[in-house]
Amino acid sequence: MPKEAYDLDPSVTPAMRDQLLQKLKTLPSAPGVYFHKDAKGEVIYVGKAAVLKNRVRQYFHHSPKDPKTTALVREIADTDWLVVDTEMDALFLESEMIKRYKPKWNILLRDDKTVNYVRIDFKSEVPYVSFTRTPQDDKATYIGPFYAKLPLQQALRILRKVFPYYDRPYDGKKNLNTDLGLTPGIEIGRSTPIEYKKNLRKLKLYLEGGRQKLLKDLEKQMRDASKAQEYEIAQEAKRQLFALKELQKKIVFSDKEFMDISSDQALTALQQLLDLKEPPRRLEGYDISHQSGTNVVGSMVVFTNGVSDRAEYRKFKLRNQRNDDFKNLHEVLSRRLKHTEWPYPDVILIDGGEPQLRALAPLLDSTGIPYIGRDKDGNHGRNAAVELVRLRNGVAEHVQLASDSHLAKLIARVDDEAHRFAITYHTLLRSKKMLQ
Repeated sequence: MPKEAYDLDPSVTPAMRDQLLQKLKTLPSAPGVYFHKDAKGEVIYVGKAAVLKNRVRQYFHHSPKDPKTTALVREIADTDWLVVDTEMDALFLESEMIKRYKPKWNILLRDDKTVNYVRIDFKSEVPYVSFTRTPQDDKATYIGPFYAKLPLQQALRILRKVFPYYDRPYDGKKNLNTDLGLTPGIEIGRSTPIEYKKNLRKLKLYLEGGRQKLLKDLEKQMRDASKAQEYEIAQEAKRQLFALKELQKKIVFSDKEFMDISSDQALTALQQLLDLKEPPRRLEGYDISHQSGTNVVGSMVVFTNGVSDRAEYRKFKLRNQRNDDFKNLHEVLSRRLKHTEWPYPDVILIDGGEPQLRALAPLLDSTGIPYIGRDKDGNHGRNAAVELVRLRNGVAEHVQLASDSHLAKLIARVDDEAHRFAITYHTLLRSKKMLQ
């Protein structure tokens, strides 16, 4: 590669130059997500690219830049990346990674106008899919945030061919999108509102990262419908399944990914804290949600290599409905541990402090799986401090994490997901009960 291809910005220091030059030579011509890091190894910016080689090199070319980008480049000491199959994968992975790392330069460089959510009001008889920058407290479902509107629109345009939807309030009138198969066709009897909502939930699952689970669900639906001789349903499931496989979706980390987790500061910090032999690959978080002992549910969220793995999430409806979170957690963990077909975690995170851990100790100690609690001391706000509790030889140890540390961000992310997942399931059960 000619030297002029690496005409780095003058702000790149000589010490960084050789290392970056060598790394830039290995950038692939593939879509992916890149991670700019500072001298301490902290991720300071996450971005996506249709072609990693072209996008990442732009930061270091000697060309006019706005002041904020110039300031960002001055802090970059290293760059890593993850290769994915498609631009759509890069869009979803970028969103997850920004939630995971909370990089300061994504906040400093981001215009609020670039933050977008997909909105679906499932309570409407015939919902429609739209975009918004500001989620409202209107009981609708908001998926996101995503950090660029155009790629999001392009992704939805592709997915609309697999899961047809309305993009404006339903008026019962046929239009061009009906003829093109881009709407469910309720207006011409091609589908029903119930069937349409089922498809929208598949779209929601896809957008939230549950692509592998969706593929398994479609395979099962196709087999079951075929056995029941419901051939139209089986054919539609087959169409959706083949269309998704054609897109070759994949954003789950693996051992072969470029970004080795041994360099992930959050996972290595957790490894050191718990005296583990290697960084934990599978982290499971648990929470309970109920209303005075009614509609009691438990959630299990899974983070694989530090990234939410929604296909592995599980929810539990408690067999014994009670206002006792100690017993509720015990039931959820007991039922989970009986599922030996699910990979066991390297670490378990409980939403609770010392009392909860002591109540669970007899059960969890027998498994040999390390476990910790997040003690929020009654503060369940988003900005609650991150204090960890662990039992060592029966003695409770409290560890206060710096709010801006990698480990604090990871723990907060897992705990928030467990809380969100539990609340969502509890709300669903409560709504169903009210309709009975």
